[in-house]
Amino acid sequence: MPESMCGGVGLLDFDGDGLLDLYCVNGGSLDPGASKRSGNRLYRNLGLWKFEDVTERAGVAGRGEYGMGCACADYDNDGDTDIYVTNVGPNILYRNNGDGTFTDATQTAGVGDASWSTSAAFFDYDGDGHLDLIVANYVNWSRARELECVSHGGLRDYCSPMNYKAPSMDTLYHNKGDGTFENVTQGAGLAKAYGNGLGVGCADFDGDGRLDMFIANDAMPNQLWLNQGNGKFADQAMIRGCAVNSYGVTRAGMGVAVVDLQQDGWLDIFVTHLVGEGNGLFQNRKGYFTDVQQRNGPGSASYPFTGFGVGFADFDHDGNLDLYVANGRVKYGPQQPDPKDPYAEPDTLLRGVGNGEFEELKPQAGVGRPLVATGRGAAFGDLDNDGDIDIAVVNRDGPLHLLRNVAPKRGEWITFRVLRRNRTEAINALLRVEAGSKVCWAQVLPNQSYCSSNDPRVHFGLGPQQSVERVVVRWPDGAEEIFGPFATGWQHEIKEGTGSLSQ
Repeated sequence: MPESMCGGVGLLDFDGDGLLDLYCVNGGSLDPGASKRSGNRLYRNLGLWKFEDVTERAGVAGRGEYGMGCACADYDNDGDTDIYVTNVGPNILYRNNGDGTFTDATQTAGVGDASWSTSAAFFDYDGDGHLDLIVANYVNWSRARELECVSHGGLRDYCSPMNYKAPSMDTLYHNKGDGTFENVTQGAGLAKAYGNGLGVGCADFDGDGRLDMFIANDAMPNQLWLNQGNGKFADQAMIRGCAVNSYGVTRAGMGVAVVDLQQDGWLDIFVTHLVGEGNGLFQNRKGYFTDVQQRNGPGSASYPFTGFGVGFADFDHDGNLDLYVANGRVKYGPQQPDPKDPYAEPDTLLRGVGNGEFEELKPQAGVGRPLVATGRGAAFGDLDNDGDIDIAVVNRDGPLHLLRNVAPKRGEWITFRVLRRNRTEAINALLRVEAGSKVCWAQVLPNQSYCSSNDPRVHFGLGPQQSVERVVVRWPDGAEEIFGPFATGWQHEIKEGTGSLSQ
């Protein structure tokens, strides 16, 4: 079963040279008699689309685990980005030493979750300035519990997670601020709901100033853990409208994108699903969600495919968010786009045309020759610092797809690196950008998609707007500051405490 779900990719500037590097998580063989697994890979960005494999020097290949995904952030507030790797079995936390190497700090930190973990995210749920960690867990699986399943055509195939009848409890770690974490899963209330967790998104979904957690579950109701402000969370997905679809039916939730599609200051939730289900948008209406089904919405063109990695970005700078989804089956289908891989599918690229509507771009995924593979993790960021968003896709049993953005641009752009006072990335800071008549909202939210971690910088396409008059930043602790004006066509740095206080 784990073979069908691997793996993820992280974009991080681990050496502080201003260029995003690549961390790829690999699986391998689950056969106990197989040779040593190849391990994960770290590629240092040399610029001009050249990369160097520095895995061995950096010390981040792993210990032979069957990898799933990663989350990247500065958990110890030392100014360097660290890597948390999820596995089938004990996870690994790599602490960045600041000299191009990493130290395995798993045991010291106490975050070696031994479950089958998938997506993870760093976020500061209690506002103490230290990043906590949520880990989604999938199925309580072992080789001894493996089952024999067949396709509709009678061929041996992967099972559904429901065949195992073994949903997992997700894990929440509280950062104690001294380099260690405490497992607070039970005390926080997460033991009250189990699921087959695959996707994670952390944000303030109900507008109360506290960070919440959304978990996309495979074939089970999703969970929306609302922060109660006392170290406890309550699952209100069902009453808030994002547990199941509008017909009351569960779907196979894989990847998660938290995005303000309506640009109204409320963060929506987009989830990728199984073939025939269609990817779904839970539109946030002041803390309550509606499963929006529209003919030309972001879920259009998704019904023939199984989606995993997902991200919204304005790839062509026309002022409308576009959508990329990495597709790949988990079961045999009636047709095979690639005769060598029965699970391979082309990815999907949709261009936003305004008013919440999208159109599919051809050729599929916006590349000259469609890339047909079993897509899993996808990460989004500006890999060459030219002002537009590129994509890295990890494929099951296939090579990495690195997609350089060469789309004709339809307007202006601006990028912000948002920093706390200690110069760490201000994860979960919310930005309101005012450019002429246009108002844009976005959050610093690198840990999302599927088993992946994105560029922590915030990018906006502005269309015809030539300047940004001001940016209002709501910091994770609830304080607000005003910055600006800013020139378009540049990356700007916003640092906490250097703006003017918002009233």
